[in-house]
Amino acid sequence: MTTIKAEIRKGKNENQYLRDNGMVPAVFYGPKQENTSIKISEKDFLKVYDEAGESSIITLNDGTEEHDVLIHDVQVHAVTGKTLHVDFYVIEKGKKVEVEVPIEFDGTSPAEKNLGGTLVKVMHVLPISAMPKNLPQEIIISVESLVDFDSQIKVSDIKLPEGVELNIEDEEAVVALIQAPKEEEEEPVEEFDPEAVQVEEKGKKEKTDEDEAGDKGEGKSE
Repeated sequence: MTTIKAEIRKGKNENQYLRDNGMVPAVFYGPKQENTSIKISEKDFLKVYDEAGESSIITLNDGTEEHDVLIHDVQVHAVTGKTLHVDFYVIEKGKKVEVEVPIEFDGTSPAEKNLGGTLVKVMHVLPISAMPKNLPQEIIISVESLVDFDSQIKVSDIKLPEGVELNIEDEEAVVALIQAPKEEEEEPVEEFDPEAVQVEEKGKKEKTDEDEAGDKGEGKSE
């Protein structure tokens, strides 16, 4: 199990100082664990976060005790991307854990390969419950069943690992489907009409004759 080291944080109003020195203010808590303020290395945390995500159990060592925790919440600066604060949730031993795990779609569907369709991922995460030892880091779903534009993958089609339960009541909810390619609309081509051209040219000639007649009439009046 991945371990991250922490130090109990006793000082107040030191958050910015910690961030300026490569540390991140954090807290851990749980059903039987009081809120405890800590500080952790941003570099070490990002490495663990990249490997474990928010659905894997990690060990938090506060210097005196070790706690099995989930990364519950991460606050990130919108501009700089720096980690501002982290919440760790302490797992209660012997109890199931409810988390959302990411979906990993596996393969290329026949409808994409043969018909030029596009895979539409309706869901990106799945809410599950399991004992800590059974928690998967992701749920892998094959798209081989999507053979045409009417094919769909529904919640009821998902095969879960042993010991994992899905926390979705609607078994008909769509997880993924195939979108048909958009047909390009061709611009209508106007048919050549020689009679229309003749009428147009005749109209131009009559207009020209009228203009010339008008010019001559103006010349006589002078």
